[in-house]
Amino acid sequence: MFTGTLALDLLLGDVHSLKEKRSVVRPIVAELKRRYEVSAAEAGSLDLHRRALVGVAVVAADAQHCREVLEACEGLVAQRPEVELLSAHTSLFKEGDD
Repeated sequence: MFTGTLALDLLLGDVHSLKEKRSVVRPIVAELKRRYEVSAAEAGSLDLHRRALVGVAVVAADAQHCREVLEACEGLVAQRPEVELLSAHTSLFKEGDD
C-alpha cells in the first residue's frame, strides 16, 4: 500500500479578504475531491488572504497510481485562471516506511 501527498502553494488573484479567499479555495478543494476521489483541504497560509496551501492525499495499491492521481490534481489546479501555482511538492510513502 502506498500513500501519496501533494502540497500546492498558490497565489490567489484579485482577492482582498479572507472571505474572498474562501470563495476561491473551496471550489478548488471540492473539485479535487469530486473528480479524483482524494482527500484535500486548505492546510496552510490560513491567515494570508492572497496565499493558500492546499494539501492532497491519496492511497493506492501501487506507487504509479498514486503518482498519476497527484499529477492530475496538480494539472487541474495549474489550469485554474484565478490562481497561480507557485510550487508543488509530492511525497510518496510505502507501508512500513518509518
